[in-house]
Amino acid sequence: MTQDTLKMPEPSIILGLESSCDETAAALVRRLDDGNVEVLSERIASQDDKHEAFGGVVPEIAARAHVERMDGLVKEVMDEAKVSWNEIGGVAATSGPGLIGGVLVGLMTGKAISLAQDIPFMAVNHLEGHALSPRLTGKIEFPYLLLLVSGGHCQFLLVKNLGEYERLGSTIDDAPGEAFDKTAKLMGLGFPGGPAVERWSEKGDKNAVDLPRPLLKKKDTLDMSFAGLKTAVRRAVELEPINDQRKADICASFQLAVADILAKRSEQAMRLYKERLGSEVCQFVVAGGVAANKSLRARLEISAAQEGFTFASPPMKWCTDNAAMIALVGLEKFERRQFDDLDVNARARWPLDSAAASASPAYGGGRRGAKA
Repeated sequence: MTQDTLKMPEPSIILGLESSCDETAAALVRRLDDGNVEVLSERIASQDDKHEAFGGVVPEIAARAHVERMDGLVKEVMDEAKVSWNEIGGVAATSGPGLIGGVLVGLMTGKAISLAQDIPFMAVNHLEGHALSPRLTGKIEFPYLLLLVSGGHCQFLLVKNLGEYERLGSTIDDAPGEAFDKTAKLMGLGFPGGPAVERWSEKGDKNAVDLPRPLLKKKDTLDMSFAGLKTAVRRAVELEPINDQRKADICASFQLAVADILAKRSEQAMRLYKERLGSEVCQFVVAGGVAANKSLRARLEISAAQEGFTFASPPMKWCTDNAAMIALVGLEKFERRQFDDLDVNARARWPLDSAAASASPAYGGGRRGAKA
């Protein structure tokens, strides 16, 4: 199958598939005449009940769950939108980064659909999905400053255009979402950990526990660290007998520490952005699963206002993993005729700024490339 032989109806509906971690998702999007994007239908199948007993995502269990649900979700979104195959112009699927078993499920499903229906296939970087997710609302234009913050990632990116990203700083160890999950697991708060910590923090005293803000004294970098904060939480849990109030206090203090780190580094990043691009278009965008935390979101919005930036973040349902954002990237690639061959591989690691990751990886390395 060559690009010349592919059928490309205009305007086109794009099917998006997501399976990089523990959410199986499918969505249909299209471009409207006014340039905005319409999400025709979307479905997300959560696996929380399958992983709760383990306090975290088990890759093998996640992959099997994706196999069981993906085909059914595709049918559901098509039925809901009343769309037939001859109305779909292309299919986009996450091909990394993520848990390789899960990534393979969505990727192979997308390839099979592309081959069977003779439509273009677009391999999508999951991080690019998060990076462009605010554009689902139709209010964000390139360029903008992005804080991508999730369970596996935390980085500042200059988003110049589709496929054009420059990393300005990142975590050098753990991501905030992982720290949230580990904090919840230490105190038996349930899974997923992020929402659990947020709920418990509402009843706690945010100044009750003295926790560190790693790297904040270093003013010449936008890099961050959360491993030491995670260790400090463990010590706080072990220091005194744990009751409900102590749990709430630790959660509130931990959430404040994360907010301080992200807010201070964001303010630095915004000042750097102005130096680089001037002050004509100053947009600060926060995306990724941790952006669903209302307290952190509010704190970052204050920082943006102080620095003279407009603040934007996708609606809560598009902060966590979803297929609408994958379909959006697929749509933008489709409109530029950026199609992928069906021999494209699944990738456990796939940095948005490949040059920065190769030249100066935040941490890790090896034959598969930089870990972050």
